[in-house]
Amino acid sequence: MDFQLSSEMLDLQATVRHLAQTKIKPRAREIDSTSAYPQDIFEEFQRADLLGLCIPEEYGGSGAGIMGLTLAIEEVTKYSNVLGLMLLLTRLPTGPIMIAGNEEQKQRYLPGIAKGTQRSAFCLSEPGAGSDVAGMSTRASEDPDCEGGFILNGTKCWISGGMQADWFVVFAKIGDPSIRNHTNVWGFIVEADSPGLTRPRVDKKMGVKGIDTAEIVLENVRVGPRQVIGGGFALAMESLNAMRPIVAARGIGLAEGALMYATEYVKERQAFGKTIAEFQGIQWEIAKCATEIEAARLLTYRSAWLADQGKYTKEFVPYLSMAKYYATEVAVKASGLAVQLLGAAGYMEDHPVEQFYRDAKQLTIVEGTTQIQLGLIGRGVLGHDLWWD
Repeated sequence: MDFQLSSEMLDLQATVRHLAQTKIKPRAREIDSTSAYPQDIFEEFQRADLLGLCIPEEYGGSGAGIMGLTLAIEEVTKYSNVLGLMLLLTRLPTGPIMIAGNEEQKQRYLPGIAKGTQRSAFCLSEPGAGSDVAGMSTRASEDPDCEGGFILNGTKCWISGGMQADWFVVFAKIGDPSIRNHTNVWGFIVEADSPGLTRPRVDKKMGVKGIDTAEIVLENVRVGPRQVIGGGFALAMESLNAMRPIVAARGIGLAEGALMYATEYVKERQAFGKTIAEFQGIQWEIAKCATEIEAARLLTYRSAWLADQGKYTKEFVPYLSMAKYYATEVAVKASGLAVQLLGAAGYMEDHPVEQFYRDAKQLTIVEGTTQIQLGLIGRGVLGHDLWWD
């Protein structure tokens, strides 16, 4: 057993850490306050060759895998959760294509993401089907004018990067959408400029501002046979399973950033004749939070290692879900502690901890809520996928 990162991963970590400190840290508050898409940081990621970390080399990526992307996102999210999301969006929509797409689809859609010439988004959630994926009502009907083609109708909501995307992976039901049959949920690739596809609304969010979350409406949108991924309900689930360590990385990065900022503050803040860092009660809270961050890191790195081996099917779900559940809850806890350690100052926009606090909560909701993860872990134990005997 080796807990040491490879020299390549250490180099990647150092590169992204420097970029985060010099480019992202100075911009993070402005991005949050204006909600403007940070194109300049996207271009920094492009120049640093960070947009294709998880994409194989044969499709224009660097082949660093889930582990490489996890490390990069952890560093970036120490200062900006929204820029961690920007990197995450290089894997979430491309995942279904890498898992179940054919060679033509991989050659057509993956290189543009890796090079930064295209952006994409993942369309699964609906107004009446968030956690209940099988309850989706978006329908894919066979196109009578195109053999092997389909016509899509439905509405997808809470789509991260929806306004910036050049193409989408859309999940829809073949046939009657009221039937909860897992085999009739298919994946489709839909170009953003397809007739009938509109983006009528951008959501106003509590946090993670700078990358739009949008509603995507499909009205008689035609997709040809070359844009059909298929895959069934299992593809949607395996795509999300493989993302657990990446979302968890946003959690540990945010937790680290919040605790580091608060720690430096309490070392300078004078009260009762000494710095508040000298009080044992403060030290204990910092110690407990630091321990939880390190525990979350171990869960996250292990889950990334599993995902890179293709171990994101049912029997590995408890390990992947543990990372996502625990790391995102630690992010909420650490950001809350940071606000508390700064006191009234932490509640003000003069310090970034209030932004950490707002941004952290999103992580316990997206890509499977805390409660969904607990259910998956619980069923894993009951089914002996996770067992100790």
